[in-house]
Amino acid sequence: MDQVICLRSAVALVGRFPVLAGVDLDVARGEVVLIQGPNGAGKTSLLRACAGLLRVVGGSAVVLGQDLVRDQRAVRRRVGLFGHQTALYDEMTALDNVRFGLKASGCSVGGAEPAMDLLGLGGRLAGVRVASLSAGQRRRVALAILVARDPELWLLDEPHAGLDADHRSLLDRLIAEAAARGSTVVMASHEAERAGPLAGRHVTVAGGVVTAISAGAPARPSPLEQPEMTQSVA
Repeated sequence: MDQVICLRSAVALVGRFPVLAGVDLDVARGEVVLIQGPNGAGKTSLLRACAGLLRVVGGSAVVLGQDLVRDQRAVRRRVGLFGHQTALYDEMTALDNVRFGLKASGCSVGGAEPAMDLLGLGGRLAGVRVASLSAGQRRRVALAILVARDPELWLLDEPHAGLDADHRSLLDRLIAEAAARGSTVVMASHEAERAGPLAGRHVTVAGGVVTAISAGAPARPSPLEQPEMTQSVA
């Protein structure tokens, strides 16, 4: 199968501390993989390394055919990271943040408004400064950027955190749809009951290394078969 992520003895440091201490991991195109492990295990560091945001200083790291040891920036426009920090601009409106995110990734801004509508951010909320939005709304703006970009590799760090029930279900459906289109999804989550059924494989990380890989749990009814959520601007 076409490998999207190929890590061999990958090492990454924060200061002198090895946050990745020799990771071996293969992820194929179209897979959904759950990264699990305790706090400090290296889950976020693994996602950031694959996004080209954390330098790999030892071993090898090839993502989307690019050697990240040689050039960690090479994949950034082809990868989307949805994490704890929304990386939004407080003084810009929600819609302008999404448009800016698309331009920065070399994408057309035409997908901004449909993504906003899908995430319940259309209408008046589109013109509200991000500084005035709730934490949940800010999360949805960041998610709208990812959805509008539709990158080849989705990297999700605790993606369900801060979302209400409707939008958690919507995210499940978006993950399934992305994989069905051939995108690859790697997510780190402590919510095994929620994220586990979405993934075909579960990868356990501890101490900056992969300690176990197992098949995913039997899937619950596919999010693709569930009814569309009712959009809201509340």
